[in-house]
Amino acid sequence: MSDREIIKEYATEGLTVIWKPKKCIHSEICVKTLPEVYKPKEKPWILPDNASLGALKLQIDQCPSGALGYKLEKEEIIDKPTNNMERKIQVMHNGPLMVHGESEITLSDGSTEIKSRTTAFCRCGASANKPYCDGQHKSIGFEG
Repeated sequence: MSDREIIKEYATEGLTVIWKPKKCIHSEICVKTLPEVYKPKEKPWILPDNASLGALKLQIDQCPSGALGYKLEKEEIIDKPTNNMERKIQVMHNGPLMVHGESEITLSDGSTEIKSRTTAFCRCGASANKPYCDGQHKSIGFEG
C-alpha cells in the first residue's frame, strides 16, 4: 500500500477545489452546506460550477479536517482562511477534538507542523493518521 497522498482537483472558472481524501473525516459539512456541489454518490462527486466562488470559498474554509482546499487562478493553494480565526477548541459528540485557528503541533517524532485552519484530533484511538482524526470513530462506535 502506497503512502503517496492522493489529491483530486475540480475546476470551475476562477477557482479549483482541491480534495485530499486521506484527510477527510466525513463530517459531511460540505454536503450539508452545498448539496448542489457535493454529491458523494455521483462521479465526479464535486461539481463546483453549481455554486458561486464566494459560496465555495466560504464552505471550504469550514472544512474541519482540511481535506478541502482551493486555489484561485494564478494563485497558490489557500490553506489559511481569509480572516484571522480566533482559536477555539470543541469536543465533538462521539467524534474528534476540533481545534479552530492556527496551531503548532509537535508530533511524537519531534517534528512540528503548523495548522492554520481547523484541525480534527483523534479521541477514539482508532485513527490510522494519529494524532489526526480519519473518521474511524464512526466505524468502531466510539462514544464520548
